[in-house]
Amino acid sequence: MKNHYLNLVAIVAGILAAGPAIAQHEHHQQPTPKADTTTTDHSMHRGHNMHGDAGMQMGGMRHMTHAFSLSLPMTRNGSGTSWQPDATPMYAYMHHGRNWNYMVHGSVFLQYNGQNINNKGRKGSESAFNVPNWVMGMAQRQVGQNGLVTVRSMVSLDRVFDGGAGYPLLYQSGETWQDQPLIDRQHPHDFISELAVGYTQRFGPKVDASVYVGYPGEPALGPTAFMHRMSAFNNPNATLGHHWQDATHITFGVVTAGVRYGDFKVEASRFTGREPDENRFDFDRPRFDSYSYRLMYNPTDNWAFQVSRGFIRSPEVSHPDEDVHRTTASAQHSVPLLGSPSRWISSTLVWGLNDAGHGHVEHSALLESNLQLDRWGVYGRYEWVQKSPEELFIEAPETFPHDKLFPVSGLTLGVTRQIASFANTLLQLGGQATFYTQDAALESYYGKNPLSAQVYLRLTPGLMRMGM
Repeated sequence: MKNHYLNLVAIVAGILAAGPAIAQHEHHQQPTPKADTTTTDHSMHRGHNMHGDAGMQMGGMRHMTHAFSLSLPMTRNGSGTSWQPDATPMYAYMHHGRNWNYMVHGSVFLQYNGQNINNKGRKGSESAFNVPNWVMGMAQRQVGQNGLVTVRSMVSLDRVFDGGAGYPLLYQSGETWQDQPLIDRQHPHDFISELAVGYTQRFGPKVDASVYVGYPGEPALGPTAFMHRMSAFNNPNATLGHHWQDATHITFGVVTAGVRYGDFKVEASRFTGREPDENRFDFDRPRFDSYSYRLMYNPTDNWAFQVSRGFIRSPEVSHPDEDVHRTTASAQHSVPLLGSPSRWISSTLVWGLNDAGHGHVEHSALLESNLQLDRWGVYGRYEWVQKSPEELFIEAPETFPHDKLFPVSGLTLGVTRQIASFANTLLQLGGQATFYTQDAALESYYGKNPLSAQVYLRLTPGLMRMGM
């Protein structure tokens, strides 16, 4: 296993370090050698991005724009077609070619993970080394004066390093391994987690229409996925409400159409409802049996709101006859802090609901925030979710009725410190602890007030280089 970790460091460092050598492009009108070269481009923010040709220069793209609009800043990019606040910082590598622009970002955590450490021998008590990881690339090209093509891909080596059952995560549920539901574990992501292309046609500074096709991809349902939110920038763990809020971020077959007017965008998707199968290296059969729609609104540079609803056909292979209506709402907030481009705070509030019919309705809520102060980061996450007996036990005990719901809460507090940097790549050392409260009926299984903790090393790109 030690060799696996060393191999992963070499692979990821190679991928993450390949971009920075060419990750420079013209940002100032005149050379400014003493300027900070690690700041995010704000020239396309509100007040500068509604003048039609902000991203063009003599037939080529001077700046990378939003993935689905020539009139919006790239900092609004979220996962899939979702929006983040324009003031969101970007940690990535960038290269501007003559016709195409390229961006790469990602993260890898080498962590020691202990779950339910104060209740040894109880349910979910496990310690292990884990390597949550992902790398995402995007290429963008302008077509004529008002057309935009975007190609995106995301890969993850979760299956290679954490096995088919993923990593331990108390109270987590969703998907399967060896035909058994994964409980108290976070499933690995597919090797190819996104392979998508999008086209946008601009009709004016405030109006454009776009289409996005992914196999796999992400439909217009839920907020920006947890791994792409800056409010979760330093947190290696998936959210407990993942399958209530943003689990459709890997969908094998999706088509999304959207229309933007000013600060609003309306989208609709047709997609495959079944979640990925146990083979993380294949391409699942596209079904296009589900649908969703979403309204997004960014009133200022600092805020991004969305509401969405979807019908998901048979999402879980272990419950093939159960369909889900999912409803979500979220607010994201990002604001830079004075004194340094690497000082900022980003927060997210999410509510998600799964309605499986027959009165089986489960709610979830999440509030998370990340405060970045140059080399130091402090972050937190509060989660509350309702879990059924089937989601916490492979075979639900007969003492619990089928419609019983267990409320579970978790409070995570963490801190991270940058310990090295090279080629615009950061190496961080961090740690976090999660304190849980639960329904009293679960104490005989999990123990009282379970506690989990992780320590980790992390590789990630630095703030995107925007100087000469």
